[in-house]
Amino acid sequence: MLKTSCLVPASPDEAKFLMSPDLIHSLCAIAGIENVLTGAATAPHCNDKRGRYSGEALAVVLPEDAAQVSAVVALCAARGIAIVPQGGNTSLCGASVPLVGEGQLAEDGQVLVNLSRMNRIRELDATNYTITVEAGCILADVRAAAERGNRLFPLALPAERHCEIGGNLSTNAGGVNVLRYGNIRDLALGLEVVLPDGRIWNGLRALRKDNSGYDLKQLFIGAEGTLGIITAATLKLFPRPQAMAAACVGLRDPAAAVELFAHLRAVCGDRISAFEFFGRTCLDMVLHHIADTREPLAERHEWLAILELSDVLEVPLEKPLRAALENFSNGIEGFAVTAEKTQAENWWKLRYSISDAQKMDGISIKHDISVPVSRVAEFISLADAALHGAFPGVRIAAFGHIGDGNIHYNASMPDSAQNKAFIEQHEREVNRIVYEVVAKLGGSISAEHGVGQLKRVEITRYKSALELEMMRGIKRVFDPCGLMNPGKVI
Repeated sequence: MLKTSCLVPASPDEAKFLMSPDLIHSLCAIAGIENVLTGAATAPHCNDKRGRYSGEALAVVLPEDAAQVSAVVALCAARGIAIVPQGGNTSLCGASVPLVGEGQLAEDGQVLVNLSRMNRIRELDATNYTITVEAGCILADVRAAAERGNRLFPLALPAERHCEIGGNLSTNAGGVNVLRYGNIRDLALGLEVVLPDGRIWNGLRALRKDNSGYDLKQLFIGAEGTLGIITAATLKLFPRPQAMAAACVGLRDPAAAVELFAHLRAVCGDRISAFEFFGRTCLDMVLHHIADTREPLAERHEWLAILELSDVLEVPLEKPLRAALENFSNGIEGFAVTAEKTQAENWWKLRYSISDAQKMDGISIKHDISVPVSRVAEFISLADAALHGAFPGVRIAAFGHIGDGNIHYNASMPDSAQNKAFIEQHEREVNRIVYEVVAKLGGSISAEHGVGQLKRVEITRYKSALELEMMRGIKRVFDPCGLMNPGKVI
């Protein structure tokens, strides 16, 4: 008899059985032969977006509904086979691809469950300001569906045409509108989840108030598929803005950006929907690699901010935004304001293209950190000084969401040959320097990209022993055999 206990390793004969065609036949019986990939056909799903992680899967299954996900998970659980949930595979930390050789479970093999076929909009309740969608829905499609109902789903990411809602929830995605609307954790009212034993938890409640016990959905949001597979969600919608004004601002330094943000919050209130900033290194890479981009202001500036006001009323916002900028003189070197959508989109293209331009320019040591907003400038100053002191000539690309303290802080060498050696030899030391500054300022080493494979060791250095004990305890309760996305997060 096949052993299913996670405490007893499979014998060689049993491992062979797990890998036998019987498993594939069973998966095909659940999802259909055309929706089960094996061999070389699994490769596109087993390599991550950054090209950093490449694993192997016994099979890739593309179920069409929660019932099929449930059946696949129950089958794998009964046979002691690890499961890797996957959406659009845009993870930057290796959370959505299989591991190689990660203990007994990875050696026995992993089945990857891709939810991209589960892309139905189940319900849009305009009166309740909610939308219920399946996990495989592409973010841009959810935003478009809300717009057709004259509503707004505010999560906005550069990868919105590729990333999927299940992955957004599993990493607690943020984006440019967090300062007004919050992370997706704040936008989720209910979830449908397939648990590690195959049972389906229907928590698709569309309630703003529900104090009837533990808020279980929050355990699955940000868990990166380690506690179960999110198959659907009920999400908050908002009134669709009717007026907009945007500004591009040249700034003296990050400290001026922080002070400007505080000033605008005071005079413009919650009309501020986005406030992003980036350094000259980022802009130069975008101008070099991305077509149809140009210097946004008449003069060069070392730091730039792009910000946006919006209102549900059809009121002019360009004039008050201009006045707010004119009344702030501490560090603004120049600015332009527009209420024209095309001009604003051209500015936002500069910000949204930074990651793609970086990838074209070469690999870098990436950090997705957060600190209190008031300490963003201090973080950049301290981290810059420490890295330049340790690695003369290092190039820093800093950009991100200054309104919520989330900075993408990336290090590389300008010369490609030198950069390769720099990353191979010094990545660990660069991480240590950056993360020590983050810890000193009371920040987090993972703000919106998750932990995945990339930071699962680092996180043990910056979480307290008690926090890690509680996290592992939760994992044991939901997934006692450790079959759900093993080797990720913890």
